[in-house]
Amino acid sequence: MTEPSPVRQPDLPPPMPARPEADPGPVATGLAVERVDTSFLETLIGYNARRAALTIISHFLPRMAQFGLRPVEFSVLTLIGHNPGITARQLCTTLDLQPPNLVGMIKGVEKRGLLEKRDHPSDRRAQGLYLTAEGESQLEQAQETALALEVEATPRLTPLERITLIRLLRKVYQPDH
Repeated sequence: MTEPSPVRQPDLPPPMPARPEADPGPVATGLAVERVDTSFLETLIGYNARRAALTIISHFLPRMAQFGLRPVEFSVLTLIGHNPGITARQLCTTLDLQPPNLVGMIKGVEKRGLLEKRDHPSDRRAQGLYLTAEGESQLEQAQETALALEVEATPRLTPLERITLIRLLRKVYQPDH
């Protein structure tokens, strides 16, 4: 019986060093793990994308609390603001949301006076979604806040690196673009 071959890790730059306050010292001695080895995980796109997303969200949540917006609500309002008349079905498709999850969200945002529904011009079964004047004003402020917090959350990236990172990530989830 042959031994399984070890997993070959791609040639990547070494992982970023841990923040000094998070570095507990040398690697495991005896039974106690003093420093967790994440080197394999750091070679995976999913792991790195998730860690980056968590960092951004940790900045997003407190900054967007003033608008009462969570990430998905912000995305929904942004799409409505940039696509007046968009339907719930189009929102679900674009953001990969389940319709029941969107229905409650739309009702909540509508109750807050940020959006309104209007009859769709070509589909009697659908309604178009539009921001109210209050919704437009709040979205403009929220988008300015989102841009600022992303720069604050990624201080080690240059503006060009931010653009490159976004372009590369889009290649992962938008393979046709």
